[in-house]
Amino acid sequence: MSTFIKLLARNRLAIFGAAVLGVIILLIVVTPLLPLPDPDATATADRFKRPFSDGFILGTDHLGRDLLSRLLWGTQLSLAVGLAAALIAGTVGAAIGIVAGYFGGRIDNVIMRAIDMLMAFPYILLALAIVAALGPGLLNALYAVAAVNIPFFARNVRGVTVSIAHKEFVDAARLSGMGHIRILTTEILPNVLPVVIIAMSTTIGWMILETAGLSFLGLGSQPPQADLGSMLGEARAALITAPHTSIVPGMMILLIVMSVNLLGDGVRDALDPRLRSGALSRPMAATLVRRDETPPEEAETEAVLSLENLQTRFEVGSRIYRAVGGVSLAINPGECVGLIGESGSGKSVTALSVMGLVASPPGIITGGAVRLNGQDLIGAPYRRLRALRGDRVAYIFQDPLSTLHPLYRVGDQLTEAIRVHHRISRDAAHERAVKLLEDVRIPNARARIRSYPHELSGGMRQRVAIAMALANEPEVIIADEPTTALDVTVQAQILKLLDDLRRDRGVSILFITHDFGVVGQLCDRVAVMYAGRIVEEGTTAEVLDAPAHPYTKRLIACVPELGAGRRELHAIPGLPPAVDQLPHGCAFAPRCHKATGLCATSEIELTGTGRKVRCILPEEDVA
Repeated sequence: MSTFIKLLARNRLAIFGAAVLGVIILLIVVTPLLPLPDPDATATADRFKRPFSDGFILGTDHLGRDLLSRLLWGTQLSLAVGLAAALIAGTVGAAIGIVAGYFGGRIDNVIMRAIDMLMAFPYILLALAIVAALGPGLLNALYAVAAVNIPFFARNVRGVTVSIAHKEFVDAARLSGMGHIRILTTEILPNVLPVVIIAMSTTIGWMILETAGLSFLGLGSQPPQADLGSMLGEARAALITAPHTSIVPGMMILLIVMSVNLLGDGVRDALDPRLRSGALSRPMAATLVRRDETPPEEAETEAVLSLENLQTRFEVGSRIYRAVGGVSLAINPGECVGLIGESGSGKSVTALSVMGLVASPPGIITGGAVRLNGQDLIGAPYRRLRALRGDRVAYIFQDPLSTLHPLYRVGDQLTEAIRVHHRISRDAAHERAVKLLEDVRIPNARARIRSYPHELSGGMRQRVAIAMALANEPEVIIADEPTTALDVTVQAQILKLLDDLRRDRGVSILFITHDFGVVGQLCDRVAVMYAGRIVEEGTTAEVLDAPAHPYTKRLIACVPELGAGRRELHAIPGLPPAVDQLPHGCAFAPRCHKATGLCATSEIELTGTGRKVRCILPEEDVA
């Protein structure tokens, strides 16, 4: 609960909505205790009194009734009806959606076709038809509003239920002997409940508007009973001569709906784990750059891609996560450089920062430079970055199933990648796509090009992703753990393929991985990252045979050796530091067996020429 409140507190608009709604609720709660006149008492002699005249704070209506009293009592009624309608619609709709999504088959078809029939009618017309059948009245308006919103909840919940109805934990519950009712209540409902709460929080305002609309038309509350909609309906005849009679209930409706919607958006962001970054806006097309100073122009170099003191961080509320704390790395033409380290060490953020692909907000590049053939890309215009992405610099991501679009054939995605950067005909692009699939050794490429991603195996999908990366003959390929999800045999084939393509085409590769075996097989040089910094760099043979940094040595000691007899596998004690609370000095010092007081207090630089290490007490055999 405390985490939810903290996440909600990040959203200032949600806090504002909660404050406004809290004041309104407080007013209607204390309404019975306030010295207000009877809201239904008429006094024709006091018709259309202006606000703040003769003791009437908000004036009077066409029958001389006190508008403040009617407003507070009417607000109480409108809020109660809106909340009740949301609860009814959410409960009934969620039950229908869970049953349809869980049982599927004929039950799902019958239920959802009935829901489709209801959704074929406009909401307000369907509500009018229900009230016409039941008769005017506030209770009937409540039933009508709840009924027309049931399909919305049912469809949302049904979609979520279908996605989890055949998950492993549900199958395990069936195998353990649980009945349908128990599975629905203990396994399905807890996973669906956040969706229901989010949907309810964002639709209460709409239901209050619908109820007010029915009352405005005379089908909701009946005279002399007041709610906000009926007050508006009664005041429309005097809109010109006495505008305050319409403005008072209209402003209250505006405040209620606005505050409920703002609070509902905040609740959605706080409950939905995918939106917990605290960023309410859509990420920008390129990573935001906020450098204190522009680095000087680089001297002539052989490197096709070079990173100079690159710094990237995430700003979430008052917290600053320094994901990349000053990375310098160079990749020469035709060279493969491995970037290795524990999860959370900053490898992927470094790779995404190269072409400005870190999501902003909350990501910001705060320093350094990324040079492609000597030209700095940090802060470059979006048009230039877009021209380089997928053309000169290509990416291969870890999970090809999520990288490839599930609704398009792989051939269409390949031809699109080509035609975005080159003006060639569709037929020519198609033939090039077939050739690319053949180059990555996909059998029967001309037939496979018409397949959807789900029709291919994991290895085949990864080969398609590699083909897309090679589509425009890039100078640099950034491969972010492209073999992690593959079995050992397919992994070996992918690595051999990448190595052959690199040697045949002269492509430079930045290969991100956790596996030293992959590094030894593919990479010419290796850089080891920890807490957003490179702690060791050198040729693959040097680093693997004689690691200089204690962190590198402990990482290698964690790797099992097949056929080498019994050997104790080591584990690095402790956990990597949180990047929003990095310690002074060496970040690895709290986990290092060689650390001294100097390690925790002084800034340690990456020193060396070809072989570099960020340590004042490197391993003896290298020192």
